[in-house]
Amino acid sequence: MKTLHLYLARQTLATLLMTVLVFTFVLLLGNLLKEIAALMASGQVSPGFLFKAIGLLIPFVLVYSLPMGMLTSTLLVFGRFSADQELTAARAGGISLLSLTAPVLLIGIVMSMLCGWINLQIGPQCRAAYKTMIFEYGLERASALIQEKGYTDFPGYRVYVDRVDGNSLHDVTIYKYDESQKLRMRMNAEQAALEVNPDTKQIMLTLKTVDGFEFNQGKERTFVYSKYGPMALGEKEKINTQRSAKLKEMSFSKLRQRIAEAKQHGTDATPARVQLHQKVALSFACIGFTLIGIPLAIRGNRRETNIGIAFALGLVAIYYGLIILAQALESSPSLSPHLWMWLPNFLFQGIGCVLLWKMNRGI
Repeated sequence: MKTLHLYLARQTLATLLMTVLVFTFVLLLGNLLKEIAALMASGQVSPGFLFKAIGLLIPFVLVYSLPMGMLTSTLLVFGRFSADQELTAARAGGISLLSLTAPVLLIGIVMSMLCGWINLQIGPQCRAAYKTMIFEYGLERASALIQEKGYTDFPGYRVYVDRVDGNSLHDVTIYKYDESQKLRMRMNAEQAALEVNPDTKQIMLTLKTVDGFEFNQGKERTFVYSKYGPMALGEKEKINTQRSAKLKEMSFSKLRQRIAEAKQHGTDATPARVQLHQKVALSFACIGFTLIGIPLAIRGNRRETNIGIAFALGLVAIYYGLIILAQALESSPSLSPHLWMWLPNFLFQGIGCVLLWKMNRGI
């Protein structure tokens, strides 16, 4: 029994190492190409900068590559184990399926604990350091100066943006103040285009579908524009002193602090709450993938590597697709979108436990 456990554990760990390396490389390549591809092609990125960027991205990427690797290794190892009739021989020797899979389940639990540590602490810190490094090198677009779902201060202005999509801002609110810090104007825009004037280095904002009010000589005047701007918010060099961390770059403790601050000020804490629950829920992905991967691999009874990888990618797409759907409910606080983040775990772990129980009983 001990020999069989060691055999399965070694096979699982060896396959896990290989698949995690492959998925990490693919995800790293995607992030690097998305954010610094143009500068790499033009030779503006030094090897030292590139290696540092890769090192900072690895913990962030491991949160996704570890669960994907765990699922793939489980499908491959138990698919071969079943196809080669080794499982039949073990069951004939009186070994139950639960006892047989115990070391692999333990590996899944350890991987989930590792994911939790990375996802809640190490990953956000490294991601924030990576973004700050790019920001300081001037590699990001002007949108890096704008904080998503938060306030960004410019000389004489305060800007709130609900969503940043490249250099396109959505649901923008702008407050203009005079020298005595009294509110002079407020305007709301459904969308805004952000750019930096290459000559003056000023932040330029062009608003679309605008409404608001302004005070002129003690009188309030309302206005509506289909387009407004471009308006200058300030010089990039004067503003580019410190980059504000986004919610996905915050650790568990900082997210809890953001939620407490939102409650204290009476603002919506849903985005921070969704991000916090998402980080915790994703930490349990390894357990869910292990539980559902073992019985599906045995039922499939296939030893081909390409089929196992394709099956794993399909399950990964379902899992993270449900996460994305839950995240889409962020704008509807009444639906408790943070709780929907746990749906993929409940489904995968629940189905996995039922299938394992049935197969253990020979049903």
